[in-house]
Amino acid sequence: MTRSRDAENEAGTICKGPPGFVTFRSVMAHGRRSVWRARQHRKGLLRDPHEAATRLWHSQTYNRCMAAFFAVGSALFMLGATLSLIPTSFSATQIAIVFFAGSIPFTIGGFLQNLQAANTGDFPTSAPAAAPRMHLIGWRPHNLGWLSTFAQFCGTIAFNFNTFDAIDASSAWYVQDITVWVPGMIGSVLFLVSAYLAFMETSHGFWSWKPAALDWWIVTVNLLGCIFFMTAALTSFVPATQVPHWLDDVVNIHLWLGACCFFIAALLTIRESRQIETLDPLPA
Repeated sequence: MTRSRDAENEAGTICKGPPGFVTFRSVMAHGRRSVWRARQHRKGLLRDPHEAATRLWHSQTYNRCMAAFFAVGSALFMLGATLSLIPTSFSATQIAIVFFAGSIPFTIGGFLQNLQAANTGDFPTSAPAAAPRMHLIGWRPHNLGWLSTFAQFCGTIAFNFNTFDAIDASSAWYVQDITVWVPGMIGSVLFLVSAYLAFMETSHGFWSWKPAALDWWIVTVNLLGCIFFMTAALTSFVPATQVPHWLDDVVNIHLWLGACCFFIAALLTIRESRQIETLDPLPA
């Protein structure tokens, strides 16, 4: 695993993370080692003992609902890709509506995830902190989790435009590229950036191999899904000349595989919501 920050001071504190970020802290507190991880903290799975009550965005119900929105959106994208691959009575417009319907739960889930990251404090101290003002979007460029969720939320909005414009797409190839392909490409790039940032947040570096950890599987499967979405976006460009018919199948197969990865990651996230720990009290 790549480490840009791995320091141990006299108090026995160990910090890890990619350059410019801290995603892991191990602190000696009252003779015990207290381990803090950024992803679990962001999702409210690592509870601060000084926090009087669990905030809404850190509740188990919130995490499950957020994951459920991603699961529904993924399922609709899988359905749209399946209808595009097999002979059906559905028209191209009707199938495009299915994709657009799938983009909406994605955006809701992306907003809820970013809202959670925007309102999660930094590494807790020994003293209880005052309740912060609620932020709808926030601005935390030095927080890896917020950067990841913000990029994903922006990506879901791009897919809203991409799928909506595809419902009544122009017959002109250059108009299709501008109104459908460009938003889809932007969304795919943002998804890929978001997925790798989330992977680094969990890995505490540029790379890790932790198949025994559930959170590692979630971010890895999600990253794989974003790679499939990127390949689908790259191959869906509409040129001025005729393209082979099989290329459309390649696009839809990759869309299906990407959505399937997102669906699996969402189900694993629901399971992850039960893994709640309490951070050991820190020394005053």
